[in-house]
Amino acid sequence: MDYSRTLRNNNKIYCRTTSKQNELQCCDDFNIRFVLSGSESYHLGRRHLSIHPDSFLILNKGTQYASSVLSNDPARTFSINFDQKFLVDFKNCWLQKHDRLLNRQCFSQKIEEEFNETIYPFRGDIKYNIFHLKSHLDNGVQDELLINEYLHHCLINYYKIYNDEIFEKAEKLNFLNSSTRVEILRRLNLAKEYLYSNFNTNVTLEDLAEHACLSVNHLLRTFKQAFNLTPHQFLIQLRLQRAQLLLKTTPYSINEIVGMVGFECPSSFIRLFRTHYKVTPLKFRKNA
Repeated sequence: MDYSRTLRNNNKIYCRTTSKQNELQCCDDFNIRFVLSGSESYHLGRRHLSIHPDSFLILNKGTQYASSVLSNDPARTFSINFDQKFLVDFKNCWLQKHDRLLNRQCFSQKIEEEFNETIYPFRGDIKYNIFHLKSHLDNGVQDELLINEYLHHCLINYYKIYNDEIFEKAEKLNFLNSSTRVEILRRLNLAKEYLYSNFNTNVTLEDLAEHACLSVNHLLRTFKQAFNLTPHQFLIQLRLQRAQLLLKTTPYSINEIVGMVGFECPSSFIRLFRTHYKVTPLKFRKNA
């Protein structure tokens, strides 16, 4: 069931099933985009970002993009457009102390910095929150007080993820200059996006380093510092996560899934899956 809801405070929620490529568009508001089934590719200038059910994308107001469906089946998408006034109010309440919040005239009327438009992990509290919100909307709930509380918690959960994925990872980098740490992490996120979007291909270190505008050895040293995994370990973990999702939600055979997620050998996939999840792929599918 597709639907769109525009609340009285101009927050907007969309649930859509899409199977075609969209023309170039521009975001009217800060936007969080989820793919609940299937997969989508977003084109932001020269960047191509692939979004699956285990990840989500942030788009800032004014960002131009085009999207297309990657999967054979239509993609089921869920997105939230946050009105600027609602977003400013939330940000002030998140950052300001109570004495300043009491003086509403001190509130900033704009978002001074944009969020990092990259791929974030869709798990934990934000996933729980979004699926509960969608369940209410699917059932026709009209209570805007309840819906806006979910939107408020969605922003809280996103801020926590943003802090984990941006600030805390930047602090792990061994550079004294904070601006250098931020720039290195920005480039590492380009490498991470490349892995998310090309996980099922033969990724080389040279391609990854070139995409991140880093030398191979600089990439290897800083990627491990930021993500606690080497690029190869990150790629293997990502492939196993995508395989787990396919085992749970599709009828594809294990041999088919092996190829779909980028593994070459079924036996090595089964061994890695059992090591990582303490269960064989077949048993995982039966339990799921």
